[in-house]
Amino acid sequence: MIVDRLPEHLCEDAVALWEDAGLTRPWNDPRADLARALAGPSSTVLAAVEEDGLVGTAMVGHDGHRGWVYYVAVRPSHRGRGLGRALMAACEQWVAGRGIPKMQLMVRTGNAGTRDFYERLGYAVQDTVVLGKFFDPRRQARQSG
Repeated sequence: MIVDRLPEHLCEDAVALWEDAGLTRPWNDPRADLARALAGPSSTVLAAVEEDGLVGTAMVGHDGHRGWVYYVAVRPSHRGRGLGRALMAACEQWVAGRGIPKMQLMVRTGNAGTRDFYERLGYAVQDTVVLGKFFDPRRQARQSG
């Protein structure tokens, strides 16, 4: 398995993987998220690629103070083989290599399995609440509804 920056020809495969994994939401355009991450110097999308193609992804970036990771997904047929751990290790190396001292991530309420995965990797619940606001009222209404 090779973990490296997502090649352009696998972008649609990445979006399909995210959709299959239930990571997309109607109020977020995964293609726009992907394009922004690949375009910026403070973010990228890492891909786990094997002979049979794309098997995992992780979007990673930083805000100058903290690293963030999103869209961590592994193809169901390849789960349980350490790919998620390998992707997270690559994300941590990417962030640490830019001098950022901490990685953060968000897990949806009720997603205990995913939360357990991250806790096994040493991540802990922080004493914070995440607040958000869309600038487009139509997107805000879709999220609230």
